[in-house]
Amino acid sequence: MAAETAKFTLRTSAEQLKKFRYVAEYNARSANRELEVLMREHICEFEKVHGKIEFEEDKEYFIKFEKFS
Repeated sequence: MAAETAKFTLRTSAEQLKKFRYVAEYNARSANRELEVLMREHICEFEKVHGKIEFEEDKEYFIKFEKFS
């Protein structure tokens, strides 16, 4: 786990969250852990196509991205 844990608020419908928790439980994970796994897999797939994402240490990244086609 990273030395610093970032927090992120997600807004979704109650039904979608209930279904997501069902899937997480099926995979023997908490909803938070399920989301972490999905994010890691998604980033990995993105980097396979677009190259490794690297940041400058002292720069903040609050960027609006256009959807890739």
